[in-house]
Amino acid sequence: MQHIPIITLTTDFGYRDPLGGIMKGVILGINPAVRIIDLTHEVNTFNVREAALIIGMGYTQFPRQTIHIVVTDPGVGSQRKPILVKTEHYVLIGPDNGVFSMVYNEHEQYRVIHLTEEHYFLRERRTTFDGRDIFAPVAAWLSRGIEVSKFGEEITEYVRLPIPSPSMPTRTTLEGEVILIDHFGNAITNIRSEGISMLRSTMAQGTLRIIMKGKRVPLKQYYSQAEDKGLHALENSMGYLELFIYRGNASLEFNIKVGDTIGMMVV
Repeated sequence: MQHIPIITLTTDFGYRDPLGGIMKGVILGINPAVRIIDLTHEVNTFNVREAALIIGMGYTQFPRQTIHIVVTDPGVGSQRKPILVKTEHYVLIGPDNGVFSMVYNEHEQYRVIHLTEEHYFLRERRTTFDGRDIFAPVAAWLSRGIEVSKFGEEITEYVRLPIPSPSMPTRTTLEGEVILIDHFGNAITNIRSEGISMLRSTMAQGTLRIIMKGKRVPLKQYYSQAEDKGLHALENSMGYLELFIYRGNASLEFNIKVGDTIGMMVV
């Protein structure tokens, strides 16, 4: 069976303007056989950290060899570098502004290439749309089999954003924070399933307790298991602890914001 290359797009362009569609046109002009998937075009405007979290949570959900383009790029046209990140199974293309920080954090071995070989860019470049002029054509040529090393030189200095990690002050306590508010108003935290499993392994006779804004939050297995409109928690499909109101907006109703702290403990 012939392999069909996949390219995904993650941007803050929205859907009113034609920018995402233009990128697709450029890609298809170079490789009509590629499949293009919109991961999202609704990253909050200029929010590089949010884009880093979204691509970090989503890029491994695709088949191996998928190429991911990320364009949340307030520094477009400046001296910031266009880059390509090559992990064992995926390639990510975008600006060197920290948007791939979660990818860096999760891999011990990867390569970062500064995109400098201009014959793989669009001929008539401008200074406001590197998504069209650099990232889209590079992804398209890559999908046609051009080797990663052909696009530029490997670099060792690149931007990494401080993505907060949960801490364990004691063997039975885990402290984290809200890192993302999703479309439904659910608050996604940086506490992962692995950390929850570690706490559970220490339980013995105790019980697991979640504290948010000074109040205890019940842990559920799925959304509709919550029988009231109070604040509840669950491990979501990406393996993160998430705060929610069943058929409600937890962020608005409980004034939960990115950066708010949350605790888990065995008592």
